[in-house]
Amino acid sequence: MSTPDAVTKDRAGAEYRAEGAHGADRSTVRSLLRLWPYVRPVRVRLFTAAFVAVVASCTGLVFPLVLKWMVDGPVADRDPAGVWLGALYLLLLGLAEAGLFGLRRWLVARPLAGVEAAMRAELYRHLQRLPVAFHDRWASGQLLSRGTTDLMLLRMFLAFPLTFLLVNGVTILVGVAIMLAQEWTLGLVLLAPAVPVMIVCWLFERRYSEVARRSQDQVGDLTTVVEESVLGIRIIKGFGRHRSQARAFRELSRTLRGTELAKARLLASIWAVIVTLPELAIGAALVLGTVQVADGHLSAGTLVAFLSTALALRWPVDSIGFLLAMSQEAGTATERYFEVMDAAPEHSSGPEPAPPADRERDSALRGAARLGTGAALPGAGALLGTGAALPETGATLPGTGAAPAAGSSAAGTADGLRFDDVRFRYPDAPADTDPVLDRVDLHIRSGESMALVGATGTGKTTLTALVPRLHEVTSGRITLDGRDITAMPREELRELVAVAFEEPTLFSATVGENVLMGGQDTAGEAELDRALAVAQADFAHALPQGTATQVGEQGLSLSGGQRQRLALARAVVGRPRFLVLDDPLSALDVHTEAAVEAALRRVLAETTALIVAHRPSTVLLADRVALLSGGRIAAVGTHHELLRTNAEYAHLMSGDEEAQR
Repeated sequence: MSTPDAVTKDRAGAEYRAEGAHGADRSTVRSLLRLWPYVRPVRVRLFTAAFVAVVASCTGLVFPLVLKWMVDGPVADRDPAGVWLGALYLLLLGLAEAGLFGLRRWLVARPLAGVEAAMRAELYRHLQRLPVAFHDRWASGQLLSRGTTDLMLLRMFLAFPLTFLLVNGVTILVGVAIMLAQEWTLGLVLLAPAVPVMIVCWLFERRYSEVARRSQDQVGDLTTVVEESVLGIRIIKGFGRHRSQARAFRELSRTLRGTELAKARLLASIWAVIVTLPELAIGAALVLGTVQVADGHLSAGTLVAFLSTALALRWPVDSIGFLLAMSQEAGTATERYFEVMDAAPEHSSGPEPAPPADRERDSALRGAARLGTGAALPGAGALLGTGAALPETGATLPGTGAAPAAGSSAAGTADGLRFDDVRFRYPDAPADTDPVLDRVDLHIRSGESMALVGATGTGKTTLTALVPRLHEVTSGRITLDGRDITAMPREELRELVAVAFEEPTLFSATVGENVLMGGQDTAGEAELDRALAVAQADFAHALPQGTATQVGEQGLSLSGGQRQRLALARAVVGRPRFLVLDDPLSALDVHTEAAVEAALRRVLAETTALIVAHRPSTVLLADRVALLSGGRIAAVGTHHELLRTNAEYAHLMSGDEEAQR
């Protein structure tokens, strides 16, 4: 069964693969150099670790020199004491080498874990600041894989390949110099494979980069399928679609398996060349060296030292293949990471201050709660170990808190909420399409409640999303008490405006924490109880641990009506100056709806509210009603006035099931 979501994700997957093909043409070194700002704070320890590793590796090259001394000296002279002394030298060298490599690992472990954590935290913060349109385009699994798998690859690269490409390069140069100094003719024999090995490495790098990118994108696609299947398990079971979902998973897994096998074949081919050619060269040097020893042109100790040095260089040479492979994977991981980091965040005309570091995550979560979109970012729980919910609509944004009550506005400045000639077209929509909203003019006076009514698809939810700037108006302007919202810092704007959407999202936290996310940092039990009472959510006190009860991921342990009431409580707990509600009572039974409406009227009397409504009972909460038709405001008046004068409004309110769905 092909669903719209599946089609969207197939298209998204194609876009990621196209990006990957483009990324393969980029320089891996240039991509990896972008990691320098993150590495700079720990550069001293990394450089020290690299120096220690070079010393440790070169210490291993002293072994052949000790063997040469032993063979040409104590062994040839039949001196047992000299042999034992040589063995002691070898033991001390071995201990020194092991100790130095252990020191290197100790030097890099903690700082690189810190680099990974810092990059993950910055990715999370950046995702919070990206516009809703970005999150609409990107699959959550792709973002999750960038914050987990890709960053793990980068940490592994910084810990091992980055150091050992340098260490092994220095070791090979020093080893070749030692061999040439011992017997230059044999050294030239061992250098013969150098040119073909370099050509193979160059070809391997170009091909492996493309396959590695494709593999990492496919991991993101697979992560998306798993994530959606877990979150949608009730739908899958309810419609008996487990077989089709399993089939989709197997197909993606089979595709990923094929890509991984292609990577393995490439790695096997380069390893075969890198291992075989040097082994043939060592064999040729052994034969030639034996002949020279037999002719008396070369001492046995020199031949032993030469071959020992050659064997000591086998690991640095053999490791070139997988070190290059890990570097290519790290390069593509870097590209994928910066594809997100390079995306332009929401701009603000006002001087938007950054929240303190220790409050940034909590502030971002409160922003999601007040906006009611549930956009806690794809995979956020995996990124930071939280139970952050996955989005349907977009990203959470930092900086919220309780806004002043309606009466706190300075006398004479309160003008309410205005839409002046507002037009909106989605950023990725073709230029020749009609705008979703076209020349919208609407004034909600200070302290007034206005219901927004319209048929499905007329842009009601889109209009409400423009107020907290989840989307930016294409043209025109929106003002709050006379201030253009584009001139206000987003943090201030979202302190003034609280939004609750029809589809509520709760976080993996307690009931109290979920509700208080919409209030001030100092909000306590009194504010919590008041908000629960307004939303008729007193059921929270009857839960096993009361308001300290964990609601679980997405709040799915609660009914739809309970989640909606908690989302409404979250919207009103901070006594916002402006309140935007998108059909907030749709999941409630008629008796609960009536009780909520009675309590909500007291809240609406203290704020300026825009309420998307589909039922007459919700419309009656408002002082006036605006009819949205064809992306424009077609009529404004009281409920009874519009019933008498506007046929479209009367039809919508007539109870016609098709119109009110």
